[in-house]
Amino acid sequence: MLPSSRLPRQSPRPPLSAVLITRDAAGQLPECLATVGFCDEILVVDSESKDGTAELAERLGARVIRSHWRGFGPQKRFAVSQATHDWVLCVDADERVTPELGAAMEAALANPAANAVAYRFARCNRFMGRYLRHGEGYPDWSLRLFDRRRSEWSDDAVHEKVIVDGPVRTLAGDLLHDSAESLESYLDKQNRYTTLAARMALDRGERPSTFRMLASPLVRFVKFYFIRRGFLDGLPGLVHTTLGCSNSFNKYAKMFFLQYNRFF
Repeated sequence: MLPSSRLPRQSPRPPLSAVLITRDAAGQLPECLATVGFCDEILVVDSESKDGTAELAERLGARVIRSHWRGFGPQKRFAVSQATHDWVLCVDADERVTPELGAAMEAALANPAANAVAYRFARCNRFMGRYLRHGEGYPDWSLRLFDRRRSEWSDDAVHEKVIVDGPVRTLAGDLLHDSAESLESYLDKQNRYTTLAARMALDRGERPSTFRMLASPLVRFVKFYFIRRGFLDGLPGLVHTTLGCSNSFNKYAKMFFLQYNRFF
């Protein structure tokens, strides 16, 4: 059975579905699902996992839909459309809802006077074994709790976001991003993401420039390492900020490369 983190219900609230998209997430899934036990439904949309993720989710009490991969934005849109309830909480398998955040969600949904169609909250990222509390790693505002009748995920293949038609409020408490990936796998993922981001930018009609390719990483470093005090997170903060700057440079470099290949 799914471990329960249910919180005392102080007043009626709309029913809530926790929605996850997964692929080969068996090692992270149990701890994640344990933190969303206060939701009325847990829906997992699994994409061709080879490690038993779908079967594990079913044993833990989740409703599972097996589906092909569509890209991050389209996959999340599909998953939200399959939820039983209109209010949804979207989390990833490597994320954990803290008790403080869960209590804030319960209270917000039970309060009609909030007049909100979506809620955002801080995401705290774990990197090189440390939860970052500054720089780009925190607060990393994430809008994940919303009424699907007034909100939806964008179609972006990467860096997808929730598009909202109505008021958005902020909740106290953190969503912990507890990724246990190695630095090598992190770099591999960022390489894939910057390629997708470069293609999306070109498809939107954006054009790369040498100035932006050189200036963007520098501006990013000053903003997140000094102004947002990433230096307070020690070596992990330095590495995280520097890799983010590298991602910015790589995106524009790939845009140049893809643009060249399109014309020649």
